[in-house]
Amino acid sequence: MTDLDTAFQALSDPTRRAILLRLRAGEASAGELAAPFDISQPAISRHLKTLRAAGLITQRRDGTKRLFSLAPGRLRHVNRFLADLVSSPEVPDAPVHSPRAREGDGLDKAR
Repeated sequence: MTDLDTAFQALSDPTRRAILLRLRAGEASAGELAAPFDISQPAISRHLKTLRAAGLITQRRDGTKRLFSLAPGRLRHVNRFLADLVSSPEVPDAPVHSPRAREGDGLDKAR
């Protein structure tokens, strides 16, 4: 799995996206990040571990606290990929709503 794949997998979860949005305001402890969610501390820890493994956040220790912050390098990589994708001339103006290939759309030949 590539770094980009790992980042998108981490971004696929709404709780992890909410954690990233919270970290835009600055670093926060695991407890502070867990406060708005109705899930266990171990579940938050797993989300943080996934975000760290994807390179989307960093962790530092301050005494007994673990403080987390955004890792802008990986986020810029994801942003650059999406910007390139959107600016590509091959991207249709209208979104494709069905993942299934339809006869005549060119995707049926890929099967």
